Amino acid sequence: MFGRRTAEADAPPPAATQAAKPKASVAAPKPVPAAPGAPAKKPASGSPPPRVHAVAKAQPSEIGGRTDEYFQTKTTIFNALIDTIDLSQLAQLDTASAAEEIRDIVNEIISIKNVQMSIAEQEALLQDICNDVLGYGPLEPLLARDDIADIMVNGANRVFIEVGGKIQLTNVRFRDNAQLMNICQRIVSQVGRRVDEASPICDARLPDGSRVNVIAPPLSIDGAALTIRKFKKDKLRIADLVRFGSISPEGAKVLEVIGACRINTLISGGTGSGKTTLLNCMTGFIEHDERVITCEDAAELQLQQPHVVRLETRPPNLEGQGEVTMRDLVKNCLRMRPERIIVGEVRGPEAFDLLQAMNTGHDGSMGTLHANSPREALQRVESMITMGGYNLPSKTIREMIVGSIDVVIQAARLRDGSRRITHITEVLGTEGDTIITQDLFVYEVTGEDENGKLVGRHRSTGIARPAFWDRAKYYGMEEALAEALDSAAE
Repeated sequence: MFGRRTAEADAPPPAATQAAKPKASVAAPKPVPAAPGAPAKKPASGSPPPRVHAVAKAQPSEIGGRTDEYFQTKTTIFNALIDTIDLSQLAQLDTASAAEEIRDIVNEIISIKNVQMSIAEQEALLQDICNDVLGYGPLEPLLARDDIADIMVNGANRVFIEVGGKIQLTNVRFRDNAQLMNICQRIVSQVGRRVDEASPICDARLPDGSRVNVIAPPLSIDGAALTIRKFKKDKLRIADLVRFGSISPEGAKVLEVIGACRINTLISGGTGSGKTTLLNCMTGFIEHDERVITCEDAAELQLQQPHVVRLETRPPNLEGQGEVTMRDLVKNCLRMRPERIIVGEVRGPEAFDLLQAMNTGHDGSMGTLHANSPREALQRVESMITMGGYNLPSKTIREMIVGSIDVVIQAARLRDGSRRITHITEVLGTEGDTIITQDLFVYEVTGEDENGKLVGRHRSTGIARPAFWDRAKYYGMEEALAEALDSAAE
């Protein structure tokens, strides 16, 4: 792993493309010619062979077939466009009219400068320049692809993407760090945030709900670092998770019972394990006549119910005033007559308020948090409540957790990049100072196929009547629950 990362760091930047010969890496020393007649040096016995394959992996993925010559031409024409166009007048036009105006001016510049380009290259150039002025610049082709899960920009010249759970270097690049910073500011300003030297860290979102994080200089040394967690255009359902193998059909039926019967649920998992996607799928089982209130740092949940109130936190202003925290939102929810409260991510003292809501008539509330196992998730809830400064005995906090949280669903991203729901775990009670849990479903890795993909299965642990059986019976879903558990046990 470390060898591959090192090789990627030493690889040439994505400026090296098909049209230009790749130059040797600065970090790689030039070979010293041997003296005439001197025997060639052989590698020492036992030394590892050179990692040629690792360097090959670091070659950038082609996005749009852009070359060095193309980027130089684009920079020349873009600079001429900026000198020609009146940006204040352009800002008064709608997007379609502004794009048409830009295309006309760029066509004139191409004719005046006598730039030799094919029709396809000219059309690509026109689209790229329109994206630079009106959209998200070089990010547009990446945002348009639905198979990309993450976009990671490490300065102007290095852009990585995640496809199929694997990270790839691309040939996408920005003109300079100033263009990258302008696009970052364009993104965050759409949701009333700002990013600059005074406030160099910012969380925001795109109009489609994709999560955005920006960390700007001077904190990010090599230019702004932009990370976008993309949302698929087609909203996933629980049936899609079954098709992907993330959960078995029987496990999906149990999740449906949990969501429909208003079981208080905590979704746990590591970074990139699919917690938010799973939470979106679970909300699909909420009845359309329920009033749902969501609280998030950056609004990214996509609920389909008609009666949804979406709340979002707010950072402090330049004077350090006006901040609205997650805890403020959760506390205010209780005054808004919610039937369910959904917290996008629990990461602080708001855990106490969420437990209070779960335990005071807001059944079916949900939230996510970072943890590697169901038991660790419960421990993290306890530690977050303690961080809030509540002077409560540990036993009291654990009794509150047991009385509020009914089920913990664990999501994980495996080493082959696949995402699986690994545990559906009930919270039963306490024995002394220990919280008692029992697994209903677990995922077992059984091997690996010829393509390096992990093979496994979801199995039931044989629990015939879970603790929420009476709740399922109350909602008339006990037969569906029993059938799912019996089928999984076979």
